[in-house]
Amino acid sequence: MIYKRPLGPAAFLCGLLMACASLQAHHSLAGVYDMKAEKELTGTVEKVQFVNPHGSLTISVKNPDGSATDWVFTLGSATALAGKQVGKTGPNALHTGDEIKVKCIPAKDGHPIGFLKSITYADGHVIVVSGGGPND
Repeated sequence: MIYKRPLGPAAFLCGLLMACASLQAHHSLAGVYDMKAEKELTGTVEKVQFVNPHGSLTISVKNPDGSATDWVFTLGSATALAGKQVGKTGPNALHTGDEIKVKCIPAKDGHPIGFLKSITYADGHVIVVSGGGPND
């Protein structure tokens, strides 16, 4: 005789454990970024994506030799950015060609990527996008 147990509770528990592990990995900045470092860069906005769960900002930064490097920054969610009025329109809009200064947590491995902390606009006003905490 084959004994049948309901798989529902076991499947639910398995799914819950996988979701928790996924969420923890998703929110860990320390795996990619040097949490003890901060970098400030000035450049021209090349591309902005306001999407969930995380947007991105690409700026072109001039190097001392005259060449340029594109830096890509991870942003918060489109919803969180909208709460700070950062978007395609409004007082803190970002557009291709805008000159901005950013503060970020740079990548551990030296690649031109970072987690965005703040934006300084051409008129001098500053928007803090993230505190740069390990769970931001």
